[in-house]
Amino acid sequence: MIFLLTVFAGAVGAVARYLVDDAAKRRWPGVFPGPTFAINITGCLTIGFIAGLVLFAGASHDWLMVVGTGFCGGYTTFSTAAVETIRDGGRRGVVYGAGTLIGSVAACALGLWLGWLV
Repeated sequence: MIFLLTVFAGAVGAVARYLVDDAAKRRWPGVFPGPTFAINITGCLTIGFIAGLVLFAGASHDWLMVVGTGFCGGYTTFSTAAVETIRDGGRRGVVYGAGTLIGSVAACALGLWLGWLV
């Protein structure tokens, strides 16, 4: 059953990524690669929070599988971030790549801390 829930959560995550990306591109046209950055940061925050709940609040490991592997796996898009980093090239690409790396780790740590607070 966990397998099916994980697959379903992955599909929901992929649809959520599409909807967030589409809405962000319409709301802020020309802000490249802002939508991908926002998606990856919120995905890292989410998986950090779920991990915090599992580690510190006694939540079931099944939540980590379903939400972390399923939803966040479908929602985040680090391969797109890598392509956008290379496509940007030069200093802007380096800044975007470093910002994604630092921001993702910081968001995950923040999520973990928030999970600990619960």
